Amino acid sequence: MQARIAAFENRDTSRVDELVQLVRDRQSTAEEKIPDALGMYMLVDRAAGTAMGISIFESEEAIDAAEPLFERMGDEIPAELRGRRISVDRYEVAIHEVSDGATAARVSTFSGDPASFDQDIRHAVEEVLPEVRAIDGWTGILVLVDRDAGTQKTVTLWESVDALTTSERQADELRARAAEQAHGRIVSVERYEVALAFDRAPTLIVR
Repeated sequence: MQARIAAFENRDTSRVDELVQLVRDRQSTAEEKIPDALGMYMLVDRAAGTAMGISIFESEEAIDAAEPLFERMGDEIPAELRGRRISVDRYEVAIHEVSDGATAARVSTFSGDPASFDQDIRHAVEEVLPEVRAIDGWTGILVLVDRDAGTQKTVTLWESVDALTTSERQADELRARAAEQAHGRIVSVERYEVALAFDRAPTLIVR
């Protein structure tokens, strides 16, 4: 599976709910649905005025087919609602294990040697994932890899902001261990509200 991530800034956060309703209304009509999307997440940081859209597809070809509609949506949704798009990137989905009910997300970005990514992912599956699953309020995880850029993103999903906040200490420890094991660097850690989510992608754990 592949993921498309679009990042936005300078959004009028007082109108986030209006944007979410607009996207929901568009997705409810067949001609406006993103073709072949297996999952979509709209992550919003109201305080920072930033947002991230994560869309999951079966293949890069499916993303290519959806790009014209993404571009049309960008043209038709007012800039004060959607914000300014600052990047669009594609990632390989290495781990996908989610359940319903997420309202908060933590996105950790790592940089490292792409040659070690497969080993790093095996370590995450064997050593880190069992501990993450045991944290109260956890509802899922996505591990996304850009081998060309040497970048990994780990998205953990939580049933509430309280659950995300309570998990911070354990998350810090697990993140530091993962970076040390991979001889990588923690680039950023961001926290978001899950404003919109649907996910029918199958569970995937690359070993």
